[in-house]
Amino acid sequence: MSDMVNIGFIGCGGNARGHMRRLAEVPGARIVAVCDVVQDLADQAAAETGATAYTDHRAMLERSDLHAAYLSIPVFAHGAPENDVIDRGIPFLVEKPVAIDMPTARALEKRVRESGLITAVGYQLRYSGTADLARQLLASARVGLVSGRYWCASGAGDPTRWLRQMARSGGQLVEQATHTIDMMRFLAGEITEVHCASASQVLKEIDCPDFNAVNLKFASGAVGSLTTSWAFAQGWSNTNVLDILFEDQGLNWTYTRLTHLHGGQVEEHTLPTRSIDQIFVDAVRNGDGSEIRSPYSDAVVSLAVSLAMNESARTGAPVRISDMG
Repeated sequence: MSDMVNIGFIGCGGNARGHMRRLAEVPGARIVAVCDVVQDLADQAAAETGATAYTDHRAMLERSDLHAAYLSIPVFAHGAPENDVIDRGIPFLVEKPVAIDMPTARALEKRVRESGLITAVGYQLRYSGTADLARQLLASARVGLVSGRYWCASGAGDPTRWLRQMARSGGQLVEQATHTIDMMRFLAGEITEVHCASASQVLKEIDCPDFNAVNLKFASGAVGSLTTSWAFAQGWSNTNVLDILFEDQGLNWTYTRLTHLHGGQVEEHTLPTRSIDQIFVDAVRNGDGSEIRSPYSDAVVSLAVSLAMNESARTGAPVRISDMG
């Protein structure tokens, strides 16, 4: 491959546009094709990037000049687009969560493994400097407690929008708090069992729970909790926040800031983050995915944890992640 990496986008919504803006700053990355089932979105993205617009991703994938693809589509739409990209042998970055159910995710995981393609999933929080420092501090420590929260107001609004429909989004635990769940795994190790209670107290116009409270067990022996809300209209500062107690110390982690409590001291760290887009483009260019922190197979595990929480809320019983298929 030449130094230039030609990229095609499947999906041109807000999340995709964020990737497009960041790719504009990545040397050697060129967006040559954009696709969305909504013509206006494809046209707008094409105008902003200088790419060719499509409304059928299969037509876009017929191009011979694509080196990589981004898939930024609603969770219910996963499956066919990934299969078509794999059929073409194109490395891809797909936004989280990777599927609406485990059979779809496992089938795609099998195809990715057999293809040997470089893949990345949009768990960009893993690439933060605060995540690097937290992992250093926790590397040889015995973690006792992990507490996470994702509180926001994004559950309000049009009840016909797919995000507000449990069957199409999986609710907040699948569609949004997957980032918090994923960072719990990344920093504290694998989650083995969950027990979830959900409530619909405020947002009566949607069929997804607007509050979730989950107890967690980790493979290390640690325990934890996760709380989420779609009815907290006080900004975004309480999304993707983790508190971790280990030995006689504590961490408060966010994407941009890490607070370390130890020996009666409080240390604040604000650290830069690496670009997931830069890392993915470099991996495609070099044929080396070793710097990718969430390849497809790993992201399937985060999905399994989210779906186990929903299953526990439905049955009222604890669910082991290993039973999710």
